[in-house]
Amino acid sequence: MSDQPLQSDENGETSAFRRLLSSLGEPVLEVAQTIKGIFQVFGLTWYYMLKGRPRWKATVEQLHEVGNRSVLFITVTLGFLGMILIYQAGYQAERITGDLQMLGGLFLQLLLREFAPTITAMMIATRVATGMAAQIGSMVVTEQVDALRMCAAQPVDYLVVPRFIATTIMMVVLSIFAVLVAYSAGAMTAYFSFGLNVRTFVDMSFIGWFDVLLGLSKALAYGMAIPIVACHAGLNVFGGSEGVGRATTNAVVNASLAVVFLDFVISGLGYVILGLVT
Repeated sequence: MSDQPLQSDENGETSAFRRLLSSLGEPVLEVAQTIKGIFQVFGLTWYYMLKGRPRWKATVEQLHEVGNRSVLFITVTLGFLGMILIYQAGYQAERITGDLQMLGGLFLQLLLREFAPTITAMMIATRVATGMAAQIGSMVVTEQVDALRMCAAQPVDYLVVPRFIATTIMMVVLSIFAVLVAYSAGAMTAYFSFGLNVRTFVDMSFIGWFDVLLGLSKALAYGMAIPIVACHAGLNVFGGSEGVGRATTNAVVNASLAVVFLDFVISGLGYVILGLVT
């Protein structure tokens, strides 16, 4: 009789330990499966982009959807960001040193290396990734994707490749546009707030090939990652309309995480390569 409570306690501890392992292992497996699925979609996208038939009409439509419809969004966001950063930096510099001559050059370097491509990618992830996931997810729910498969048509070829090409191209274009908008807004803020001449603010002496290549590399990487992550979320919808809602949420979260991760990796590799070259 005395052994039964001890045995039940041991069984209880064992089951609790198993539940703990299950609760820890389930999210790890889910993340691993998501990453594996994303890389599978990425590989299929490149395969059909190189081997498949070009779909110019669908690509042009996506260029308009990703690029033209994001211009106002990017203009407002990067314009205010440029004004805020220059005002804060100028205010601190004026208090500490009183010298604002290097403000424009350092700000342009920061825009090219980091803020313009990364902030633009975050904006694209919030606006475009949700739309892609919702569109493809709705097609999955209404069995349109199954109809494509029944007609021997690969959904990645028809749905993902045009979005991939358009987002990659427009990400670079929008990043360049974001630099111009933020820098112009910063120049006006420096002039009206601190009386800094525009010719003094526009300083290219801090800009080199490394800054331009790093910014373009990030823009290209973000442009490839966002549509792949969003389309993967849409293609894996299940559960009807609720599943579409989950897919849009997953698309934004995963695309934002992908942008942050790629930013860290590309920045690290860039500075390592710069150290080796110099």
